[in-house]
Amino acid sequence: MKIAISVSEAGKAKGKERAYVEALVAAGARPEEIVVVTELDAARVRAENFDGILFAGGDDVDPGFYEERKKYPTVHENRARDEFEFALLDRALSRRLPVLGICRGIQMINVKFGGTLYQHLPSERDSEIEHAQEGSRSEPTHGVTLTDPESRLAEIFRGSWRVNSLHHQGVKRLGRGLKVTAHSEDGLVEAVEAADAGPFLLAVQWHPEELTSHPDQLRLLQLFLARCRERKEQGLGVRD
Repeated sequence: MKIAISVSEAGKAKGKERAYVEALVAAGARPEEIVVVTELDAARVRAENFDGILFAGGDDVDPGFYEERKKYPTVHENRARDEFEFALLDRALSRRLPVLGICRGIQMINVKFGGTLYQHLPSERDSEIEHAQEGSRSEPTHGVTLTDPESRLAEIFRGSWRVNSLHHQGVKRLGRGLKVTAHSEDGLVEAVEAADAGPFLLAVQWHPEELTSHPDQLRLLQLFLARCRERKEQGLGVRD
């Protein structure tokens, strides 16, 4: 089994991929099954074989991709990463690979499906919740509620639970072909999935890789890994 974790080149240089790798290992993956890729690997990854893709957090999606101009100095886009991940997501979807999006990942997926984002939540949306929490990244700070009992997320979570919150953007208009499966206490989208019964596509706004001491968050990663192993057994990984 081979799983790609997509991070930014700058993030990789700072070791920010480490939490994702360690979390997948904690969930049962072997280190040699994990490949970290960045926007600089665009040519190389087309020759890789993957059985699942994890789109990690990091830079903001360029607002131009959802037909807006940059409104705030807090928006730090990385167009090269956007283009790389859009192409990687296309390949994953066409091959029906399991996809997990985390933080920026949910935002990138939503934009790819034709949705839009709040560019800076404190400026565009009134809320009592501080979505860019201070303090420990491993500390849950607000509640999330399941909105679809028939969703893949419902295989793990019931009712409400608490998550960490490390973002300043969020899903505004939902992309076509997606459905909301969880929202925060202030109504912000916290999880989306493919609206049809197609391949595993799940994305969350929080950071489960920082919450592996919580059994339900670890099970979320284990669910993704289980779907990746199924694809490996079927022999249908990405082959370009």
